[in-house]
Amino acid sequence: MSYLKFDKSQLINLEQSLTKEMLRTNRAGAYHCTTLVGCNTRKQHGLLVIPIESMGNRPYVMLSSLDETVIQHDAPFNLGIHRYSGGVYSPNGHKYIREFDCESVPRMTYRVGGVILTKEKMFIEEENRILIRYTLVEAHSATKLRFKPFLAFRESNSLVMANDKINRNIEPVENGVATCLYEGFPTLYMQFSRKPVWVDEPAWYNNIEYIKDMERGVPYTEDLWVPGYFEIPIKKGETIIFSAGVSEVKPRSLARMYNDEIARRTPRTSFFNCLKNAAKQFYLRENGNMYIISGYPWGIVLARNTFMSVPGLTLAIDHKADFEAIMETALKALTKYFETGEADHRIAQIDEPDIPLWAIWAIQQYARMVGSDEARKRYLDVTGQIVDTILDNGHPSLHIEDQTGLVRTDGGESHAVSWMNSTLHGRPVVPRTGYLVEINALFFNALRFAASLAGEGADIDMAVRRDRWTEAADKMKQPFIDTFLNEAGYLYDYVNGAYTDLAVRPNMAVAIGLDYSPLDRRQRKSVLDIVTRELLTPKGLRTLSPRSYGYRPFYLGTPDERDLAMHNGPARPWLIGFYADAYLRVFGMSGVSYIDRMLIGFEDEMTKGCIGSLSQLYDGNPPFVGRGAVSHATNVAEVLLTLRNLKKLNA
Repeated sequence: MSYLKFDKSQLINLEQSLTKEMLRTNRAGAYHCTTLVGCNTRKQHGLLVIPIESMGNRPYVMLSSLDETVIQHDAPFNLGIHRYSGGVYSPNGHKYIREFDCESVPRMTYRVGGVILTKEKMFIEEENRILIRYTLVEAHSATKLRFKPFLAFRESNSLVMANDKINRNIEPVENGVATCLYEGFPTLYMQFSRKPVWVDEPAWYNNIEYIKDMERGVPYTEDLWVPGYFEIPIKKGETIIFSAGVSEVKPRSLARMYNDEIARRTPRTSFFNCLKNAAKQFYLRENGNMYIISGYPWGIVLARNTFMSVPGLTLAIDHKADFEAIMETALKALTKYFETGEADHRIAQIDEPDIPLWAIWAIQQYARMVGSDEARKRYLDVTGQIVDTILDNGHPSLHIEDQTGLVRTDGGESHAVSWMNSTLHGRPVVPRTGYLVEINALFFNALRFAASLAGEGADIDMAVRRDRWTEAADKMKQPFIDTFLNEAGYLYDYVNGAYTDLAVRPNMAVAIGLDYSPLDRRQRKSVLDIVTRELLTPKGLRTLSPRSYGYRPFYLGTPDERDLAMHNGPARPWLIGFYADAYLRVFGMSGVSYIDRMLIGFEDEMTKGCIGSLSQLYDGNPPFVGRGAVSHATNVAEVLLTLRNLKKLNA
C-alpha cells in the first residue's frame, strides 16, 4: 500500500481535502502546486508556474488549471472544481474521486458510473513542461474526454481581472494549440499524444476565489481566461498524455518522456523517502550554476537558507556532488562580496552578518559526513579566508571587540541582522542588535573548526594562522559565558551595552548544539533543560517562550498580525536539528530513543499540509497547524540531517 494514500471519504469532504496540498517542481524554478482535489486555494497555485528570466526570474502562473470532463451518451460529468464568489464550488468534480495516492507520481482515480479514469501528473526535469497521463481503466460504452484550460499569464503574487488587452489568437500546432495572452510572455503550447478536436469557446470565468488568501487578509478574487476546449475519444485500456510547456514537443515522444521521468523517481514509501523527494524539489539549476530555492510557493534564492539547508538537502540523501555544486556557486558569491562589496544578483542577502558563519557550519557538516581530509582539500582555503576576514574586521557588519574577542553586530534596531528577520513598516519586529548569542556561538565554532581543519601537519604559514584562530577562540570562551549565561541557567538572546534581552528564544539551542560550544557539558544541560521545558513542541522549537512577554503562538490574521507573530511564538522544525545534537551531546546514546520518538511529530505531517513535506512554521500552541510556505528548505533539511545522524548512531 502507498505511504501517501487518501480514500474517497477523506477527499470528498472539502473541509479536510482543501487543507492538503501537493507540490511538484522541475529543479529549474518551475512548479505545479494545488490541493489534492485540484481546487486552487492560493493565487500561487497553478498547473504550470514558471520563472521568466526577462521578467526578473519571478514565477508566473501560465496555466492555472485544466478541467476534465467525462462524456458518455452526450452526458457530461465535469471532474474540475473551482470556488467562486460567495463560497460557491462549481463544478463539484471532487464527488467523483475514489482515491488519491502519491507513491511515485500523484495519481487520482475517478469513478463516474461505470467509468474508472486515472490521472497522473509528472514534471519534466529542468524543462518548463508538465505532463498529465490519463488512462481509461473501465468503461462500458463509448467515452470522450473534454479538457478546458484556465489561463492566467500573471505573476504568482498578483491577480488578473477580465480585460480587453489579451491576445485571443489560437495557433494550431501538432496535436494541440498554442497561445500567448500578453506581449513579453512566452507562448504556451498545449498538446496531446493523440490528435484532439479543438473547439473555440472563448470566455472569462469571473470571480474565482482563493480561500487561503482570504484567510491571510490579502486580495483573493480573480478572473481566468478560457479560450475553448479539447475533445478526444478514448477506449477502455487506452492512455492519453497531455503536455503543457513553453516549447513545442513531438507528440509521439510524450510516452517515452513520461516513462523516462518515472524511472528517475524515488518511491515515497517511507518518512525518509518523502523528505528525500521533497529535498530534491528545492534544487535549482540555472545557467551552469546550482542554487537552492528557500521554499514554495513563494520562495527565492536566499544566502542564509542556502548554507543552512545545503547539508541536509544533499549530504543526508547521498548527493555529495550536488552539495559541492551548490557550495561552489554560493561561495563564489560570498567571496566576491568579501573582495568587492558587491551583492550577488541571484543569491539574496549575501551581505547579512551571519552568512559567512553559516557557510562555515555547512562546510563543517561536509567534514563530518564526507571526511576531514576531503574537506581540507576542498574547503580549507575559503574557510581560512572567511575566518581571517572576520578577525580583521573586514566584514562591514561584524566587529571584533578587542578586549573580549566577542563579535558585535550593529544596526539591528533598524535592519534585521539575523534569521529572525520579519519586519513591520520597515523596521524589525525583533530588533536584535549588539552581541547576538547564535552569531557569537557560530563564530566560536568557526574558529575551532578552522583550526581543526588546518590540522597538525600544516605548513608554517597555515600553522601561524591556525594558532591565531585557536587563540581567538580561547580569548572569547569565558567572555561568552560571562556575557550570555545568566543565573536562571539559560542564555540571553542578545546583549547590547547594559541591556540584556531576557526573552527565552531558541537561538540558545544553536549555541549548545554546535560541535564546538563555549559551554561545558553541565552548562549545556542547564540550557537544554530550559529549552525543553519552554520551547520544545512536536513540530520543532518555539521562537519565543509562552512565559516571555509578547508571545503570539498563532500565525494568523492580517499581514501585520502575521509579521508580529512570525518570530514571537510559532515553532520552527529546523531548530530540532540543533536541539537533537545538543541532547545527544549531553545524554549520549541514552538519548537516541528520545530523539527518535520526538521525530514522530514530523512524520505525522507527511499526510497534512503539503503532503510529503514540511511547512515553513507551525503554531506554537496545539494543534500545531502548519503555516506560511507549504514546503520549506531548512525544515526539510534539518529533519533529514537528524534522521541520517540517528540512523548512523543506530547502525
